Amino acid sequence: MNIRKLGITLLIALLGGLVAIGGYKILENRQIQSMTFEEGQKAYFASNPLKIGSSAGNPDFTEAAAAVSPAVVHIVTTYEASGNTGRRGPSSPFDMFEEFFGNPRSRTPRQPSRASGSGVIISTDGYIVTNNHVVENANKIEVKLTDKRVLEAKLIGSDPNTDLALLKVNASKPLPIVKLGDSDEVNIGEWVLAVGYPLGLESTVTAGIVSAKGRSLNLLGQAELERQYNENPDQVPVNSAIESFIQTDAVINRGNSGGALVNSNGELIGINSAIASPSGYYAGYGFAIPVNLVKKIADDFKQFGEVKRGFVGITFTELNPEVAKELKVSEYNGLYVQNVVGAGGADKAGIKEGDIVTHINGRVITSSSVLQERVGRLRPGDKVELTYLRDGKERKATVTLQEAKSEASDSDTASKSSTQLFNDLGAGFKSLTPAQKKEMGINAGIVISEVRKGGLFERYGVPRGMIVTTVNDIAVNSVDDLEKALGKSTSMIYMRGFSPDGARVELAFPAK
Repeated sequence: MNIRKLGITLLIALLGGLVAIGGYKILENRQIQSMTFEEGQKAYFASNPLKIGSSAGNPDFTEAAAAVSPAVVHIVTTYEASGNTGRRGPSSPFDMFEEFFGNPRSRTPRQPSRASGSGVIISTDGYIVTNNHVVENANKIEVKLTDKRVLEAKLIGSDPNTDLALLKVNASKPLPIVKLGDSDEVNIGEWVLAVGYPLGLESTVTAGIVSAKGRSLNLLGQAELERQYNENPDQVPVNSAIESFIQTDAVINRGNSGGALVNSNGELIGINSAIASPSGYYAGYGFAIPVNLVKKIADDFKQFGEVKRGFVGITFTELNPEVAKELKVSEYNGLYVQNVVGAGGADKAGIKEGDIVTHINGRVITSSSVLQERVGRLRPGDKVELTYLRDGKERKATVTLQEAKSEASDSDTASKSSTQLFNDLGAGFKSLTPAQKKEMGINAGIVISEVRKGGLFERYGVPRGMIVTTVNDIAVNSVDDLEKALGKSTSMIYMRGFSPDGARVELAFPAK
Protein backbone atom coordinates (compact mmCIF):
# COMPACT_ATOMS: atom_id res chain seq x y z
CA MET A 1 0.00 0.00 0.00
CA ASN A 2 2.83 2.36 0.87
CA ILE A 3 4.51 1.51 -2.42
CA ARG A 4 1.30 2.36 -4.31
CA LYS A 5 1.00 5.72 -2.54
CA LEU A 6 4.65 6.42 -3.26
CA GLY A 7 4.10 5.64 -6.97
CA ILE A 8 1.07 7.94 -7.14
CA THR A 9 3.03 10.69 -5.41
CA LEU A 10 5.92 10.33 -7.85
CA LEU A 11 3.52 10.36 -10.83
CA ILE A 12 1.83 13.53 -9.58
CA ALA A 13 5.22 15.17 -9.04
CA LEU A 14 6.34 14.18 -12.52
CA LEU A 15 3.16 15.54 -14.14
CA GLY A 16 3.48 18.74 -12.13
CA GLY A 17 7.06 19.15 -13.32
CA LEU A 18 6.08 18.63 -16.95
CA VAL A 19 3.26 21.19 -16.65
CA ALA A 20 5.66 23.67 -15.06
CA ILE A 21 8.23 23.14 -17.81
CA GLY A 22 5.55 23.45 -20.49
CA GLY A 23 4.22 26.65 -18.96
CA TYR A 24 7.72 28.05 -18.72
CA LYS A 25 8.38 27.25 -22.38
CA ILE A 26 5.15 28.98 -23.45
CA LEU A 27 6.06 32.03 -21.38
CA GLU A 28 9.61 31.97 -22.75
CA ASN A 29 8.37 31.82 -26.36
CA ARG A 30 6.03 34.78 -25.76
CA GLN A 31 8.88 36.78 -24.25
CA ILE A 32 11.14 35.98 -27.23
CA GLN A 33 8.43 37.07 -29.69
CA SER A 34 8.21 40.46 -27.98
CA MET A 35 11.99 40.98 -28.03
CA THR A 36 13.95 42.81 -30.67
CA PHE A 37 16.17 40.57 -32.80
CA GLU A 38 19.23 41.77 -30.89
CA GLU A 39 17.64 41.05 -27.49
CA GLY A 40 16.57 37.60 -28.65
CA GLN A 41 20.08 36.87 -29.86
CA LYS A 42 21.64 37.96 -26.57
CA ALA A 43 19.37 35.53 -24.73
CA TYR A 44 20.26 32.74 -27.18
CA PHE A 45 24.04 33.26 -27.15
CA ALA A 46 24.06 33.57 -23.35
CA SER A 47 23.25 29.85 -23.33
CA ASN A 48 25.04 29.02 -26.61
CA PRO A 49 28.21 31.14 -26.69
CA LEU A 50 30.25 31.34 -29.89
CA LYS A 51 33.69 29.81 -29.33
CA ILE A 52 35.80 31.35 -32.05
CA GLY A 53 39.38 32.43 -31.57
CA SER A 54 40.40 35.78 -33.03
CA SER A 55 42.14 35.58 -36.38
CA ALA A 56 43.98 38.87 -35.85
CA GLY A 57 47.58 38.34 -36.88
CA ASN A 58 46.77 34.84 -38.15
CA PRO A 59 44.15 34.81 -40.91
CA ASP A 60 42.54 31.44 -40.16
CA PHE A 61 38.80 31.71 -40.72
CA THR A 62 37.82 28.05 -40.41
CA GLU A 63 35.92 28.48 -37.14
CA ALA A 64 34.12 31.65 -38.24
CA ALA A 65 33.13 30.06 -41.57
CA ALA A 66 31.86 26.91 -39.83
CA ALA A 67 29.75 28.97 -37.42
CA VAL A 68 28.22 31.26 -40.06
CA SER A 69 27.68 29.10 -43.15
CA PRO A 70 24.73 27.00 -41.81
CA ALA A 71 22.74 30.20 -41.20
CA VAL A 72 23.28 31.76 -44.64
CA VAL A 73 20.60 30.46 -47.00
CA HIS A 74 19.97 30.25 -50.72
CA ILE A 75 16.87 32.24 -51.79
CA VAL A 76 15.11 31.25 -55.02
CA THR A 77 12.33 33.49 -56.32
CA THR A 78 9.68 32.71 -58.94
CA TYR A 79 7.90 35.37 -61.01
CA GLU A 80 4.75 35.34 -63.08
CA ALA A 81 4.98 34.14 -66.66
CA SER A 82 6.43 37.02 -68.70
CA GLY A 83 9.49 38.09 -70.58
CA ASN A 84 11.20 39.29 -67.41
CA THR A 85 11.32 38.71 -63.66
CA GLY A 86 8.78 41.38 -62.85
CA ARG A 87 11.38 43.52 -61.14
CA ARG A 88 12.03 47.10 -62.11
CA GLY A 89 13.16 47.54 -65.67
CA PRO A 90 16.36 49.24 -66.78
CA SER A 91 15.93 51.88 -64.08
CA SER A 92 17.05 49.44 -61.35
CA PRO A 93 19.85 50.96 -59.25
CA PHE A 94 21.84 47.79 -59.70
CA ASP A 95 22.11 48.09 -63.49
CA MET A 96 25.20 50.28 -63.15
CA PHE A 97 26.78 48.08 -60.50
CA GLU A 98 25.14 44.86 -61.78
CA GLU A 99 22.57 42.75 -59.98
CA PHE A 100 23.50 39.68 -57.98
CA PHE A 101 20.71 37.56 -59.42
CA GLY A 102 21.67 34.11 -60.62
CA ASN A 103 20.02 34.44 -64.05
CA PRO A 104 20.30 37.06 -66.83
CA ARG A 105 17.48 39.53 -67.42
CA SER A 106 16.28 38.13 -70.72
CA ARG A 107 13.61 35.44 -70.25
CA THR A 108 11.68 33.13 -72.51
CA PRO A 109 8.26 34.76 -73.07
CA ARG A 110 5.26 33.23 -71.31
CA GLN A 111 7.45 31.01 -69.13
CA PRO A 112 7.65 31.42 -65.33
CA SER A 113 11.03 32.96 -64.53
CA ARG A 114 13.31 32.30 -61.58
CA ALA A 115 16.12 34.20 -59.93
CA SER A 116 18.25 33.68 -56.86
CA GLY A 117 20.17 35.40 -54.10
CA SER A 118 21.19 34.85 -50.50
CA GLY A 119 19.74 35.51 -47.06
CA VAL A 120 20.83 35.45 -43.40
CA ILE A 121 18.86 33.76 -40.59
CA ILE A 122 18.83 36.07 -37.55
CA SER A 123 16.38 34.27 -35.23
CA THR A 124 15.90 30.61 -34.38
CA ASP A 125 12.17 30.85 -35.21
CA GLY A 126 12.88 31.57 -38.87
CA TYR A 127 13.29 35.31 -39.58
CA ILE A 128 15.65 35.93 -42.51
CA VAL A 129 17.18 39.21 -43.71
CA THR A 130 17.95 39.72 -47.40
CA ASN A 131 17.94 42.50 -50.01
CA ASN A 132 14.73 44.07 -51.29
CA HIS A 133 15.96 43.65 -54.86
CA VAL A 134 16.34 39.89 -54.35
CA VAL A 135 12.65 39.33 -53.57
CA GLU A 136 10.93 42.38 -55.06
CA ASN A 137 7.68 41.51 -56.92
CA ALA A 138 8.28 37.76 -56.54
CA ASN A 139 5.20 35.50 -56.67
CA LYS A 140 6.93 32.78 -54.68
CA ILE A 141 9.97 32.79 -52.40
CA GLU A 142 11.75 29.58 -51.44
CA VAL A 143 14.59 29.21 -48.94
CA LYS A 144 17.10 26.40 -49.33
CA LEU A 145 19.00 25.50 -46.17
CA THR A 146 22.46 23.97 -46.07
CA ASP A 147 20.93 20.69 -44.82
CA LYS A 148 19.00 20.42 -48.15
CA ARG A 149 15.62 21.40 -46.70
CA VAL A 150 13.50 23.72 -48.86
CA LEU A 151 11.00 26.00 -47.07
CA GLU A 152 8.55 28.48 -48.55
CA ALA A 153 9.03 31.96 -47.13
CA LYS A 154 6.56 34.72 -46.36
CA LEU A 155 7.55 38.32 -47.05
CA ILE A 156 7.14 40.29 -43.80
CA GLY A 157 8.34 43.65 -45.11
CA SER A 158 10.55 45.27 -47.74
CA ASP A 159 12.08 48.71 -48.17
CA PRO A 160 13.64 50.01 -51.42
CA ASN A 161 15.11 52.99 -49.54
CA THR A 162 17.57 50.71 -47.72
CA ASP A 163 17.35 47.72 -50.09
CA LEU A 164 16.37 45.45 -47.19
CA ALA A 165 13.65 42.83 -46.79
CA LEU A 166 12.58 40.48 -43.98
CA LEU A 167 11.30 36.96 -44.64
CA LYS A 168 9.78 34.34 -42.32
CA VAL A 169 9.90 30.55 -42.65
CA ASN A 170 8.33 27.92 -40.40
CA ALA A 171 10.62 25.02 -39.50
CA SER A 172 10.02 21.95 -37.37
CA LYS A 173 13.03 22.72 -35.17
CA PRO A 174 15.05 25.83 -34.21
CA LEU A 175 17.25 27.13 -37.02
CA PRO A 176 20.93 28.14 -36.81
CA ILE A 177 21.53 31.88 -36.69
CA VAL A 178 24.32 34.36 -37.41
CA LYS A 179 25.23 36.50 -34.42
CA LEU A 180 24.52 40.22 -34.91
CA GLY A 181 27.63 42.35 -34.53
CA ASP A 182 28.21 46.10 -34.25
CA SER A 183 29.02 47.93 -37.48
CA ASP A 184 30.13 51.01 -35.54
CA GLU A 185 33.08 48.99 -34.27
CA VAL A 186 34.19 47.93 -37.75
CA ASN A 187 37.61 49.28 -38.66
CA ILE A 188 39.14 49.89 -42.08
CA GLY A 189 41.71 47.19 -42.73
CA GLU A 190 40.16 44.44 -40.60
CA TRP A 191 39.53 40.98 -42.01
CA VAL A 192 36.02 40.04 -43.12
CA LEU A 193 34.28 37.07 -44.75
CA ALA A 194 31.56 37.18 -47.40
CA VAL A 195 29.20 34.18 -47.27
CA GLY A 196 26.54 33.47 -49.89
CA TYR A 197 25.51 31.60 -53.03
CA PRO A 198 27.28 33.23 -56.01
CA LEU A 199 26.86 32.25 -59.66
CA GLY A 200 24.47 29.40 -58.89
CA LEU A 201 27.04 27.63 -56.69
CA GLU A 202 26.48 26.11 -53.26
CA SER A 203 27.45 27.95 -50.06
CA THR A 204 30.68 29.87 -50.70
CA VAL A 205 33.01 31.74 -48.34
CA THR A 206 35.54 34.38 -49.45
CA ALA A 207 37.85 36.62 -47.42
CA GLY A 208 39.13 40.17 -47.70
CA ILE A 209 39.39 43.37 -45.72
CA VAL A 210 37.19 46.38 -45.06
CA SER A 211 38.49 48.96 -47.52
CA ALA A 212 36.16 51.87 -46.67
CA LYS A 213 33.11 52.85 -44.63
CA GLY A 214 30.21 55.23 -45.22
CA ARG A 215 30.26 54.83 -49.01
CA SER A 216 27.36 56.44 -50.91
CA LEU A 217 26.91 55.26 -54.50
CA ASN A 218 23.70 57.19 -55.28
CA LEU A 219 22.08 53.99 -56.56
CA LEU A 220 19.08 53.68 -54.27
CA GLY A 221 18.17 57.37 -54.42
CA GLN A 222 17.84 57.51 -58.20
CA ALA A 223 15.70 54.37 -58.28
CA GLU A 224 13.48 55.60 -55.44
CA LEU A 225 12.73 58.91 -57.17
CA GLU A 226 11.89 57.01 -60.36
CA ARG A 227 9.65 54.58 -58.48
CA GLN A 228 7.75 57.38 -56.70
CA TYR A 229 7.24 59.30 -59.93
CA ASN A 230 5.96 56.22 -61.79
CA GLU A 231 3.52 55.41 -58.97
CA ASN A 232 2.25 58.97 -58.55
CA PRO A 233 3.27 61.57 -61.15
CA ASP A 234 1.26 64.26 -59.36
CA GLN A 235 3.32 64.04 -56.17
CA VAL A 236 6.75 65.56 -55.69
CA PRO A 237 9.27 62.69 -55.33
CA VAL A 238 11.22 62.74 -52.06
CA ASN A 239 14.59 61.00 -51.86
CA SER A 240 14.52 59.03 -48.60
CA ALA A 241 17.18 56.51 -49.60
CA ILE A 242 19.90 55.69 -47.09
CA GLU A 243 23.31 54.70 -48.39
CA SER A 244 26.27 54.25 -46.06
CA PHE A 245 27.85 51.06 -47.36
CA ILE A 246 30.75 49.11 -45.91
CA GLN A 247 33.18 48.59 -48.79
CA THR A 248 35.17 45.36 -48.99
CA ASP A 249 37.49 43.59 -51.39
CA ALA A 250 36.23 40.13 -50.36
CA VAL A 251 35.17 38.39 -53.59
CA ILE A 252 31.41 38.61 -54.17
CA ASN A 253 29.44 37.94 -57.35
CA ARG A 254 25.90 37.59 -58.63
CA GLY A 255 23.96 35.52 -56.14
CA ASN A 256 25.83 36.91 -53.11
CA SER A 257 23.24 39.69 -52.79
CA GLY A 258 21.50 39.44 -49.42
CA GLY A 259 24.29 37.31 -47.98
CA ALA A 260 26.44 37.85 -44.91
CA LEU A 261 29.50 40.01 -44.39
CA VAL A 262 30.99 38.87 -41.06
CA ASN A 263 34.07 39.71 -39.03
CA SER A 264 36.72 37.22 -37.95
CA ASN A 265 34.69 36.45 -34.82
CA GLY A 266 31.79 35.22 -36.93
CA GLU A 267 29.59 38.25 -36.17
CA LEU A 268 27.38 39.81 -38.83
CA ILE A 269 28.53 43.32 -39.70
CA GLY A 270 26.66 43.83 -42.98
CA ILE A 271 24.31 42.49 -45.66
CA ASN A 272 26.00 42.32 -49.08
CA SER A 273 24.11 44.46 -51.57
CA ALA A 274 26.06 45.62 -54.64
CA ILE A 275 29.29 45.26 -56.58
CA ALA A 276 31.29 47.79 -58.58
CA SER A 277 31.82 46.02 -61.88
CA PRO A 278 31.80 46.87 -65.60
CA SER A 279 31.24 43.20 -66.48
CA GLY A 280 28.79 42.01 -63.83
CA TYR A 281 31.45 39.85 -62.14
CA TYR A 282 33.89 40.55 -59.33
CA ALA A 283 36.18 43.44 -60.22
CA GLY A 284 37.59 44.53 -56.89
CA TYR A 285 34.94 45.97 -54.58
CA GLY A 286 31.66 45.02 -53.00
CA PHE A 287 29.30 46.98 -50.76
CA ALA A 288 27.33 45.89 -47.71
CA ILE A 289 24.55 47.54 -45.68
CA PRO A 290 25.77 48.13 -42.07
CA VAL A 291 24.23 45.71 -39.58
CA ASN A 292 23.24 48.47 -37.13
CA LEU A 293 20.87 49.82 -39.78
CA VAL A 294 19.75 46.26 -40.62
CA LYS A 295 18.76 45.65 -36.96
CA LYS A 296 16.45 48.65 -36.88
CA ILE A 297 14.81 47.99 -40.24
CA ALA A 298 14.27 44.30 -39.41
CA ASP A 299 12.74 45.16 -36.02
CA ASP A 300 10.40 47.65 -37.74
CA PHE A 301 9.27 44.97 -40.19
CA LYS A 302 8.64 42.48 -37.37
CA GLN A 303 6.79 44.95 -35.15
CA PHE A 304 4.96 47.17 -37.66
CA GLY A 305 5.22 45.46 -41.06
CA GLU A 306 6.80 48.64 -42.45
CA VAL A 307 9.66 51.03 -41.76
CA LYS A 308 9.02 53.82 -39.27
CA ARG A 309 11.30 56.62 -40.40
CA GLY A 310 11.93 59.95 -38.73
CA PHE A 311 13.38 63.06 -40.34
CA VAL A 312 15.53 65.92 -39.10
CA GLY A 313 13.73 68.41 -41.36
CA ILE A 314 16.55 69.97 -43.40
CA THR A 315 17.90 69.88 -46.93
CA PHE A 316 21.65 70.27 -47.16
CA THR A 317 24.75 70.31 -49.33
CA GLU A 318 27.79 68.22 -48.39
CA LEU A 319 30.80 70.50 -48.04
CA ASN A 320 34.16 70.10 -49.75
CA PRO A 321 36.74 72.74 -50.76
CA GLU A 322 34.99 73.53 -54.07
CA VAL A 323 31.50 73.78 -52.57
CA ALA A 324 32.83 75.81 -49.63
CA LYS A 325 34.39 78.30 -52.03
CA GLU A 326 31.16 78.60 -54.01
CA LEU A 327 29.12 79.11 -50.82
CA LYS A 328 31.77 81.48 -49.41
CA VAL A 329 32.25 79.53 -46.17
CA SER A 330 35.53 78.61 -44.49
CA GLU A 331 34.55 75.07 -43.44
CA TYR A 332 35.43 72.14 -45.71
CA ASN A 333 33.62 69.46 -43.70
CA GLY A 334 30.02 69.08 -42.59
CA LEU A 335 26.61 69.72 -44.12
CA TYR A 336 25.56 73.21 -45.22
CA VAL A 337 21.87 73.74 -44.44
CA GLN A 338 20.11 74.91 -47.60
CA ASN A 339 16.56 74.83 -46.31
CA VAL A 340 14.71 74.15 -43.05
CA VAL A 341 11.28 72.50 -43.22
CA GLY A 342 8.70 74.66 -41.46
CA ALA A 343 7.51 73.19 -38.14
CA GLY A 344 9.96 70.28 -38.58
CA GLY A 345 12.32 68.98 -35.92
CA ALA A 346 15.28 71.16 -36.93
CA ASP A 347 13.08 74.26 -37.19
CA LYS A 348 11.73 73.72 -33.68
CA ALA A 349 15.27 73.20 -32.38
CA GLY A 350 16.40 76.56 -33.79
CA ILE A 351 18.53 75.43 -36.73
CA LYS A 352 18.53 77.91 -39.61
CA GLU A 353 19.48 78.14 -43.26
CA GLY A 354 23.22 78.71 -43.59
CA ASP A 355 24.16 76.71 -40.48
CA ILE A 356 26.80 74.00 -40.92
CA VAL A 357 26.02 70.70 -39.17
CA THR A 358 29.28 69.05 -38.05
CA HIS A 359 28.34 66.28 -35.57
CA ILE A 360 25.45 63.94 -34.76
CA ASN A 361 25.40 62.56 -31.22
CA GLY A 362 29.05 63.52 -30.91
CA ARG A 363 30.12 61.68 -34.08
CA VAL A 364 31.89 63.74 -36.74
CA ILE A 365 29.89 64.05 -39.97
CA THR A 366 32.46 63.30 -42.66
CA SER A 367 29.78 62.87 -45.34
CA SER A 368 26.02 63.09 -45.77
CA SER A 369 25.81 59.29 -45.49
CA VAL A 370 26.88 59.49 -41.83
CA LEU A 371 23.87 61.63 -40.92
CA GLN A 372 21.46 59.60 -43.05
CA GLU A 373 22.55 56.24 -41.65
CA ARG A 374 22.47 57.44 -38.03
CA VAL A 375 19.02 58.96 -38.42
CA GLY A 376 17.90 55.89 -40.37
CA ARG A 377 18.36 53.79 -37.21
CA LEU A 378 15.78 55.88 -35.35
CA ARG A 379 12.03 56.40 -35.39
CA PRO A 380 9.74 59.44 -35.22
CA GLY A 381 9.83 60.85 -31.69
CA ASP A 382 13.45 59.84 -31.07
CA LYS A 383 15.94 62.62 -30.36
CA VAL A 384 19.37 63.39 -31.80
CA GLU A 385 21.93 65.96 -30.73
CA LEU A 386 23.30 68.01 -33.61
CA THR A 387 26.39 70.16 -33.32
CA TYR A 388 26.49 73.03 -35.82
CA LEU A 389 28.35 76.20 -36.66
CA ARG A 390 26.74 79.62 -36.98
CA ASP A 391 28.82 82.73 -37.54
CA GLY A 392 31.91 80.73 -36.67
CA LYS A 393 30.60 79.70 -33.25
CA GLU A 394 29.79 76.12 -32.31
CA ARG A 395 26.30 75.41 -31.01
CA LYS A 396 24.27 72.34 -30.09
CA ALA A 397 20.61 71.50 -30.57
CA THR A 398 18.46 68.53 -29.59
CA VAL A 399 16.21 67.63 -32.51
CA THR A 400 13.10 65.47 -32.18
CA LEU A 401 12.64 63.48 -35.38
CA GLN A 402 9.35 64.04 -37.20
CA GLU A 403 7.15 61.89 -39.42
CA ALA A 404 8.03 61.68 -43.10
CA LYS A 405 5.19 64.00 -44.07
CA SER A 406 7.05 66.90 -42.46
CA GLU A 407 9.84 66.47 -45.01
CA ALA A 408 7.52 66.25 -47.99
CA SER A 409 5.29 69.24 -47.37
CA ASP A 410 3.86 70.56 -50.64
CA SER A 411 2.55 73.79 -49.22
CA ASP A 412 5.19 75.93 -50.86
CA THR A 413 5.22 77.05 -54.47
CA ALA A 414 8.54 75.39 -55.25
CA SER A 415 7.16 71.94 -54.54
CA LYS A 416 4.15 72.54 -56.76
CA SER A 417 6.30 73.81 -59.60
CA SER A 418 8.65 70.82 -59.21
CA THR A 419 5.66 68.57 -59.76
CA GLN A 420 4.80 70.55 -62.88
CA LEU A 421 8.33 70.06 -64.18
CA PHE A 422 8.03 66.30 -63.85
CA ASN A 423 4.59 66.32 -65.46
CA ASP A 424 5.20 68.72 -68.35
CA LEU A 425 8.89 68.69 -69.22
CA GLY A 426 9.25 65.01 -68.40
CA ALA A 427 12.85 65.35 -67.32
CA GLY A 428 15.23 65.02 -64.41
CA PHE A 429 18.12 67.38 -63.71
CA LYS A 430 21.46 67.35 -61.90
CA SER A 431 23.59 70.32 -60.86
CA LEU A 432 27.09 70.84 -62.21
CA THR A 433 30.01 71.10 -59.81
CA PRO A 434 32.18 74.22 -59.85
CA ALA A 435 35.01 72.11 -61.32
CA GLN A 436 32.82 70.94 -64.21
CA LYS A 437 31.76 74.51 -64.96
CA LYS A 438 35.37 75.67 -64.88
CA GLU A 439 36.43 72.90 -67.23
CA MET A 440 33.73 73.90 -69.73
CA GLY A 441 34.33 77.62 -69.31
CA ILE A 442 30.76 78.41 -68.20
CA ASN A 443 29.33 80.17 -65.17
CA ALA A 444 25.98 78.39 -65.08
CA GLY A 445 24.43 75.14 -66.14
CA ILE A 446 22.50 72.01 -65.16
CA VAL A 447 22.54 68.58 -66.78
CA ILE A 448 19.46 66.81 -68.13
CA SER A 449 19.93 63.48 -66.33
CA GLU A 450 16.77 61.82 -67.58
CA VAL A 451 14.16 62.22 -70.33
CA ARG A 452 10.83 60.56 -69.59
CA LYS A 453 8.38 59.20 -72.12
CA GLY A 454 5.44 61.45 -72.93
CA GLY A 455 7.03 64.70 -71.78
CA LEU A 456 7.89 67.82 -73.74
CA PHE A 457 11.59 67.00 -73.90
CA GLU A 458 10.97 63.64 -75.56
CA ARG A 459 8.42 65.16 -77.94
CA TYR A 460 10.83 67.84 -79.17
CA GLY A 461 13.98 65.72 -79.12
CA VAL A 462 15.77 67.35 -76.19
CA PRO A 463 18.56 64.83 -75.44
CA ARG A 464 19.57 63.30 -72.15
CA GLY A 465 23.03 64.58 -71.18
CA MET A 466 22.47 68.07 -72.57
CA ILE A 467 23.84 70.88 -70.42
CA VAL A 468 21.33 73.72 -70.14
CA THR A 469 22.94 77.08 -69.39
CA THR A 470 20.01 79.48 -69.90
CA VAL A 471 16.23 79.17 -70.11
CA ASN A 472 14.30 82.15 -71.43
CA ASP A 473 17.57 84.15 -71.24
CA ILE A 474 17.92 83.43 -67.50
CA ALA A 475 21.03 81.57 -66.26
CA VAL A 476 20.16 78.34 -64.47
CA ASN A 477 22.25 76.58 -61.81
CA SER A 478 19.54 74.59 -60.08
CA VAL A 479 15.99 73.30 -60.42
CA ASP A 480 14.81 76.40 -58.52
CA ASP A 481 16.44 78.62 -61.17
CA LEU A 482 14.77 76.55 -63.88
CA GLU A 483 11.36 76.95 -62.25
CA LYS A 484 11.76 80.73 -62.06
CA ALA A 485 12.91 80.91 -65.67
CA LEU A 486 9.96 78.87 -66.92
CA GLY A 487 7.64 81.20 -65.02
CA LYS A 488 8.74 84.06 -67.27
CA SER A 489 6.92 82.58 -70.26
CA THR A 490 3.64 80.77 -70.73
CA SER A 491 3.86 80.17 -74.49
CA MET A 492 7.43 79.30 -75.57
CA ILE A 493 10.54 77.84 -73.95
CA TYR A 494 13.94 79.07 -75.19
CA MET A 495 16.96 77.04 -74.13
CA ARG A 496 20.68 77.42 -74.73
CA GLY A 497 23.44 75.03 -73.82
CA PHE A 498 25.63 72.20 -75.03
CA SER A 499 24.68 68.88 -76.56
CA PRO A 500 26.17 65.66 -75.05
CA ASP A 501 28.98 65.80 -77.66
CA GLY A 502 29.90 69.37 -76.67
CA ALA A 503 28.28 71.30 -79.57
CA ARG A 504 26.47 74.55 -78.82
CA VAL A 505 22.69 74.16 -78.98
CA GLU A 506 19.75 76.59 -79.08
CA LEU A 507 16.22 75.19 -78.81
CA ALA A 508 12.77 76.72 -78.91
CA PHE A 509 9.47 74.87 -78.48
CA PRO A 510 5.96 75.48 -77.13
CA ALA A 511 5.56 75.36 -73.37
CA LYS A 512 2.46 73.15 -73.62
